Amino acid sequence: MDGNGVVRVGVLPGHPLAVDISAALENFGYNWTKSGGFRMLTENTLAPDFSLPDETGTLHQLSQYRGKYVVLYFYPKDDTPGCTTQACRFKDDYSAYEKAEVVILGVRPDSPQSHMKFKKKFMLPFTLLADQEKQVCELYGVWGKKKMFGKDYFGVKRTTFLISPDGIIVKVFKNVKPAENSTEILAALS
Repeated sequence: MDGNGVVRVGVLPGHPLAVDISAALENFGYNWTKSGGFRMLTENTLAPDFSLPDETGTLHQLSQYRGKYVVLYFYPKDDTPGCTTQACRFKDDYSAYEKAEVVILGVRPDSPQSHMKFKKKFMLPFTLLADQEKQVCELYGVWGKKKMFGKDYFGVKRTTFLISPDGIIVKVFKNVKPAENSTEILAALS
């Protein structure tokens, strides 16, 4: 974490620039688990800054959106039924978000190319960020063990963070129902 509260990710363990950031993050209210991962961030804590490429490869830093509300939503996979429903609800309600000057950022460990196909196919008007190394997903505590059809696997826990203009997480929507998420967020904003 630098002096501006930015967590720099991407340094391999053992590299001369690698540091143990757990103590620093705990000072800011983030929960580091004994297994070496993060617990999900909670309301009334500072949203950690990050930098990720969008579907075109352009880098976006969370802090560039200070001064506006940000809907930061993490979803399991591009172009699957639940993720498409969730994204299309955001698209359908997009004029309400624009009117309120709210930025929507979708995050998933897919490639920028996968995001581009998904965005074009459904004409999504908002930014999709590629977290291919899962570092931001882990930082926000949304990458973890899941279960489907009796089998355990690791993946993105569908979660949305509503971040205030000053960078504070004001609401965490866990176990999101794709068809209801946008409506819940708009209600929280009003």
